[in-house]
Amino acid sequence: MNPHQASWRQSISKVRNRIVSTPDYLVSGRIIRATGLVLEALGLKVPMGAGCRIELSPGAAEGRFADAEVVGFAGDRVYLMPLQELSGLAPGARVFPLGDDTGSGERRFPLGDALLGRVVDGSGQPLDDAGPLLEVARGSLSSPALNPLARAPIDTQIDVGIRAINALLAVGRGQRMGLFAGSGVGKSVLLGMMARHTKADVIVVGLIGERGREVKDFIDNILGEEGLRRSVVVAAPADTSPLQRLHGASYATRLAEHFRDSGRSVLLIMDSLTRFAMAQREIALAIGEPPATKGYPPSVFAKLPALVERAGNGRPGGGSITAFYTVLTEGDDQQDPIADAARAILDGHIVLSRQLAEAGHYPAIDIEASISRAMTAIVPDQHQQLTQAFKQMFSRYHRNRDLISVGAYSPGHDPQLDQAVQLYPQLERFLQQSMNEQAGITDSQQAMASVLGAQP
Repeated sequence: MNPHQASWRQSISKVRNRIVSTPDYLVSGRIIRATGLVLEALGLKVPMGAGCRIELSPGAAEGRFADAEVVGFAGDRVYLMPLQELSGLAPGARVFPLGDDTGSGERRFPLGDALLGRVVDGSGQPLDDAGPLLEVARGSLSSPALNPLARAPIDTQIDVGIRAINALLAVGRGQRMGLFAGSGVGKSVLLGMMARHTKADVIVVGLIGERGREVKDFIDNILGEEGLRRSVVVAAPADTSPLQRLHGASYATRLAEHFRDSGRSVLLIMDSLTRFAMAQREIALAIGEPPATKGYPPSVFAKLPALVERAGNGRPGGGSITAFYTVLTEGDDQQDPIADAARAILDGHIVLSRQLAEAGHYPAIDIEASISRAMTAIVPDQHQQLTQAFKQMFSRYHRNRDLISVGAYSPGHDPQLDQAVQLYPQLERFLQQSMNEQAGITDSQQAMASVLGAQP
C-alpha cells in the first residue's frame, strides 16, 4: 500500500468514525413532500414531539428558518407540522433537528412567577409589550402523572363569586367543571366573572381557538387590570396552526401544574376544550389517521382525558388546580361527541341555555340540566336539603309552565304547585346576577334560605 492510499483510507476512517459518533439530533434531513398541513422529510432520526428547524429560501417572510414539530413517521419518512404558515419553502429544503441539554430535541417552554401578568402565545413567546422573557426557567410540556391515590380529596368549597353556582352547584377546590353551551350565550362573560371573583392565588387562562378580537376583549374588559396581575394568559387564536392551539392548551395546563407544585391554589380557565379537540382532529387527519365518531379520530378521545386529568388537587398539604373548561355544543346539541366525552371525564357540568339568554336571563345557567358531582362531599346536609328544595320547586313550576301560560292552572288543587307559582319570581331573581356583582358563599346560602322561607 503506497503512502497516498494509506492517507486516503485514514481520512475515510476518520469521517466514518465522526458520522457514527455524531448524535442523531445533529443529523439533518431534507423535505421531500409538502401536502396540506404536513411536510414529509427523509434523513431524520428524531423522536415524536421533537422540534425541528426548516431552512427556507432567501427572502422568505418568516426569515431564513421556520420551526416545526415531529407529529408522526412511517418507515424512514418523518411527518412534520410547521408552527406557522410557511412561505418560501422549496423542494429539498434542509431540516435540522433542535438539540437541547437532554439530547431529545424536545421544545422547552418558559415557566415561573415571571409570567404573572403576561400574555403569551402557544409557544411561550410574549404577545404583550412588556418585553421578552429572558432569564426564566424552562421546562417541557409533559409532566409525570400523579398517582390518583396520592391526591388530596376534594373537601373544601371554593368561592367563585356567582350566586347560582355557590348555592346550587357548589364547586370544590381541585374540582374540574365543564361549561357547556352553544355560541353567543355568555360563556366568556361567566368565565370572566369567575376569574375576577374566585379566591385563588394564581389564575391561568387558556384562550384556545377563539377569535383574535375576543382575546383582547377578554383581557381588557372581562379579566381587567386587577385580574391580569395575578394571571397568566396563554392565547392561541383560531388563525394559528393546529399545533399551536394544541400546545396552547398543554402549555396552560403545564403552567397551572408548576404553580400547584409550588403549593399554591390555582384557577385554570380553558376556553375551549372543543377547540383543543378540533386541533387534534386536524393533525390526526392530516397524517392519515382514520376518522371514527362523527369525523373525530380515536386519538382525540385519548388526548382529552390525558389533558383534563392533569388538573385537580396535588398531594395532601400541597397546592390545587380548580379547572373550568368550556365545551362548545354545536347547534346546542348536548349529545355532541366531544360534549359527551367531556361530560364523562369531568367532575360536573354547568349547562348554559340559549332560551334563557334570549330572554335576558344572565347568567343563563340551566339549573335542571347542571350538576356538581363533588357537592355532597363539600357542603353540610342542611345546605343540600335547601338546594334540593329549591330545584324541586323550580322544576315543578317548569313542568306545568304550559298549563299556567294558557290559563288552565287553577290554584287550590296542588299545594306544592301553588307554592312554586307563588315563589317563582323570587327563584328567578335569585338565579340572575349582573356582570359586576359578586356573591360570596355565605351570602348565597342566606339568600337561598330567605327565598325558601327557611333558616340558613
